[in-house]
Amino acid sequence: MSRLSARATDALTVGGFRLGWAVTRLLPERAAYGVFERMADAAVARGKAARMRSNYALVRPDLGDAALDALVRTGMRAYLRYYCEAFRLPTLSAADLASRVRVEGDQPVRAVLDAGGSAVCFLGHLGNWDLAGAWAAVHWAPVVTVAERLKPEEMFQEFLRFRTGLGMTIFPLTGGGNVFAALRSQARRPVLIPLLADRDLSDTGVEVDLCGQRARMAAGPAALALTERRPLFPVSIRHERRGPHGWGILITFHDEVPAPATGTTREKVTAMTQGCADALGAVIAEHPEDWHMLQRVFSVDLDPSRRAAVEGSR
Repeated sequence: MSRLSARATDALTVGGFRLGWAVTRLLPERAAYGVFERMADAAVARGKAARMRSNYALVRPDLGDAALDALVRTGMRAYLRYYCEAFRLPTLSAADLASRVRVEGDQPVRAVLDAGGSAVCFLGHLGNWDLAGAWAAVHWAPVVTVAERLKPEEMFQEFLRFRTGLGMTIFPLTGGGNVFAALRSQARRPVLIPLLADRDLSDTGVEVDLCGQRARMAAGPAALALTERRPLFPVSIRHERRGPHGWGILITFHDEVPAPATGTTREKVTAMTQGCADALGAVIAEHPEDWHMLQRVFSVDLDPSRRAAVEGSR
């Protein structure tokens, strides 16, 4: 692709997102959800959900083709629902946020924050994490997190302004200095540090068991909790119905994952990450439609020979 064509593509991408933000906010909520459901169905029909289908097939090997196809359709609708809700988030009041969020298992985390400490949360690409972050920043505690640097840069800056506008402190994963050092500094005050970690975006991740398969996950949450001696909580987020036409989310704080008493730092980080993977994996296996994973995460997809072996064993 020529430099001119690349710039034109980037401009269209940014323009599309800006238009989506503007138009979606103007639509009635029910109509907005309907538009994004149709977009999801069209994406599936055009074969845009192949990676999602591949991931779901590994998570739910018990499903036949028809059931897997239905799951992918539901999963893509949930994925586009995330964008529909994200585009509308800046228009929501504090009361609106409260009405869309239900929380369970949060007492230990609240106790940490009330005592003046910080809590590190290990999140997956489940439900609507932006809605969860906005709710927490307004109703609970300051939220500090990390965002993947998207391309084109203009789109990343749009997302950065969007999330910052919701009350969150955002550090770019790359190109913004030492992000781990910045998180360590933030962890020394009473803040909530939710980190999306079910996909490794660096060369420092660890391999764990997820839903019966080996997968690469980010080591950052466990490493931060271990280094700063902060509690580490796996957190899952699922969509749930809110009235006949609306949606909300359920945020579940799972039991704290303790640091092992013995072992090297790498061994401790791996064990803690595995504990988080166990908690999220149980949710993903039960509610795979809420897992918006359209990238390679399983080791069998990173190593084709492993995929052939898995498929040959069915």
